[in-house]
Amino acid sequence: MSAPLAVCLFLLLLLSALRPSAGYLTVSIEPHPPVIFGDTVTLKCNFRTDGKLREIVWFQVMEGGGAKQKIFTYDAMYNSSYLHLEDQRRQEDLVYQSTVRLPEVQMEDDGRYECHVGVYDMSSTDSVVLAAGSIVLTVIVPPKSISVVAANSPAPFSRYEAQNFTLVCIVTGAKPAPVVYFKRDGELIDVVPTAESSSSSAGDQSKGPGQEKSFGRGQAGLWSSQVLTSRDLDDTKLQKSLSLLEDEGKLARLGQDGPHGPQPGPEEMSLELTTEVIPETVVSREFPRWVQSNDPLYYFQHRQQVAGDGSMEVRAMLTWSLNPQLDNEALFSCEVNHPALSMPMQAEVTLAAPRGPKLSMSPSQAKVGDTVRITVQGFQLGPSASEVFPEPMFTWTRVGGRLLDGREEQDGRELILDRVPAELNGSMFRCTAQNPLGSTDTHTRLIVFDNPRLKKGLEHYIAIDAAVSWTSITFTSMLLLLRFTCELT
Repeated sequence: MSAPLAVCLFLLLLLSALRPSAGYLTVSIEPHPPVIFGDTVTLKCNFRTDGKLREIVWFQVMEGGGAKQKIFTYDAMYNSSYLHLEDQRRQEDLVYQSTVRLPEVQMEDDGRYECHVGVYDMSSTDSVVLAAGSIVLTVIVPPKSISVVAANSPAPFSRYEAQNFTLVCIVTGAKPAPVVYFKRDGELIDVVPTAESSSSSAGDQSKGPGQEKSFGRGQAGLWSSQVLTSRDLDDTKLQKSLSLLEDEGKLARLGQDGPHGPQPGPEEMSLELTTEVIPETVVSREFPRWVQSNDPLYYFQHRQQVAGDGSMEVRAMLTWSLNPQLDNEALFSCEVNHPALSMPMQAEVTLAAPRGPKLSMSPSQAKVGDTVRITVQGFQLGPSASEVFPEPMFTWTRVGGRLLDGREEQDGRELILDRVPAELNGSMFRCTAQNPLGSTDTHTRLIVFDNPRLKKGLEHYIAIDAAVSWTSITFTSMLLLLRFTCELT
């Protein structure tokens, strides 16, 4: 064999080795970033083959892979339209691209999609080569709602001991779970995560919104979000009231009880029961009788659960030892970061103690037998508060006596007196409105007027009774006279 012929054979063998074998087909779907709920997305399926196209079928995988729903079909035998196809010739292979457009994606569009392609084998028109590619489309949903509420509300005001106070930020409808954090007066709050906090990305506020943030405080002595660390104490004021002494004579240290209860010190044991008693009227109902630090510790925890539609509900909780003198009219905001939001979503509340309740009485001039309603219509609010928060609790009492139904007090925003008697004329009623930030009293006097209808009705009954009595007397007299006449005859 001559050298040129050998070279030609070698080149033919090399070209045949480099060319793909009969029925060559590869399929791939271009990766797609997460798509925001309501946007339009286009999925692209690319495939290369040396055969003749037979069909293209797109599926959406349902129920975790247990079922498939056909969303697009192209059949080359019955459809010559290339509306969804683009092809170009590269060497001897054909490169195709099939696209599927999903307008206004919804939650149910989230999941796996498959592109199945079939081509005829070039070596045989009876055989079909099949191949498929898949992609997972992630639909992200912005939060539907955000709100801030007070835990354990309504709650009373405490004058003699510190209270833990918890704000709860509730975020619903988001997917995936958002990052939640709190601010006070526009400044990010430096928090201490509690042991109950989840380690997921739904609100580790210690890292702040998108940045690492150190605690700045030691975590030694951290018990839980329900029992806070020690607070400063004003012993000069504590010694003025026996209400702070327990039955055993031990001082109840406000906020300084350890995990297993009070830890009395030597000075506490030396207190005697002969300390000065201050009358109740001297105690201020507006502010507590202790002094706290101006820089309290804030404890943070969050919980999240999956809703029925696959979205997440997140509850972030901020707990601290409440100081009514400093926290009254403080602005707290809960903010949410989410990849579907262009800017943080937030909800705000202003802590406010109830002041100056406004009472209304209906009817304005009550008469004997009427049903009287005394209702709290509103409060006097500070310049920065639009409402009293947390929601106050209301207690009604009658000064110097019991209520009409015999009870000593009644809870609720409205006091109802059914069929008021004349004996209630001039009675004074007290409404006490309170929340953890403060307490206030307001009074109203009930004036009961005579009811002309009842008086007229009473006079009518008296007249009827007198007529009946006169008729009875006359009839008796006639019987006696008749009997006396009979005896004479």
